[in-house]
Amino acid sequence: MKRNYLTLIISLSCLLGIAQNTPQKKAIYQSMQKVADWQLKHFEEQVKEGTQYKNSHAYWSWTNGAMYLGMLDWAKLSKDESYFKFLKSIGEKEAFNPGPNLFHADDICVSQLYLELFARYKDSAMIKPTLNRMDYVIANRFFGDLNFTRKGNQMRWSWCDALFMAPTVYARASRITGDPRYLKFMDEEFKVTYDTLYDQTQKLFYRDTRYKTQKEANGEKIFWGRGNGWVIGGLCIIIDNLPENHPTRPMYIKLYKDMIERIAGLQDKNGFWHASLLDPQSYPMQETSCSGFFTFGLAWGINRGFLPEKKYKPIAQKAWKALNSAVHPDGKLGWVQPIGADPKSVTADMTEVYGVGAFLMAGCQMYTLK
Repeated sequence: MKRNYLTLIISLSCLLGIAQNTPQKKAIYQSMQKVADWQLKHFEEQVKEGTQYKNSHAYWSWTNGAMYLGMLDWAKLSKDESYFKFLKSIGEKEAFNPGPNLFHADDICVSQLYLELFARYKDSAMIKPTLNRMDYVIANRFFGDLNFTRKGNQMRWSWCDALFMAPTVYARASRITGDPRYLKFMDEEFKVTYDTLYDQTQKLFYRDTRYKTQKEANGEKIFWGRGNGWVIGGLCIIIDNLPENHPTRPMYIKLYKDMIERIAGLQDKNGFWHASLLDPQSYPMQETSCSGFFTFGLAWGINRGFLPEKKYKPIAQKAWKALNSAVHPDGKLGWVQPIGADPKSVTADMTEVYGVGAFLMAGCQMYTLK
């Protein structure tokens, strides 16, 4: 009797293993592998090409910072050490230093990678420059308003993209070091950006103060797809790194839920979102960097129990299918809007490292979802 019971347990375990390795999971895995490998193959040429755009593709740049996070998620999922070696080599090339501008949110985005590498390798040299940077910023805090036309406006998080770049670093650093100062600073600065750029009616963020008075061709307010994608991605990372009992955690969760409900309702019939969230007629082409971040946010919310699966899973699945239709046969991700600050036209041949980062982040959450 005992042996029959043991046989049953083994059989059920095998069946469970088979169920977990579904054709859908296999397809998601293969798609991520193809996109990740294309990106690594072309990474160095993108870094070199980027030098003419004021270091927009330097190893420490925000563009690559987003890609590294997607690659890190993929490395963890695939358990392939070659991806970890690539990421570790990036930190070593920069001696684990953030970008040169002490206060600019974009220049510390790469520190998310450094912090997670430290969590894996336990080498304090990987996080010392980042902690020094954050300590300096806190000690020399700037209190100017967030008017984007004011000189020195980027001393604070005065554009919505910054909510992916910087507060995520402070949240990760607090989790890893246990230092509450980082969360205190993050909460206070995030609130200022929220109060300045969040539209309570539309449940979306303006890119910066310049766009609060501008309109799209159809008369709607300008809400940039990728800008709001940055915010959704940032919120997911912040929430993941906050203690369960942190007093502001419910605020971040509510903001995430409000935004993702609004964003889900803006998905087009093919599963994509567009460069302009409220004027897709002016920008009818799909845009994969915002679509990638929104897909990540949807699947993440279902996986964390923040979103009802019955309502949101079909939306996430439709979005993932759409994203895959934008992948070229060789693994290049197309339809990624170039570096910018507002809606622009996109073509099938356009790609960017941050789009790949969003794709891989989305894929890892979809793999878990399936």
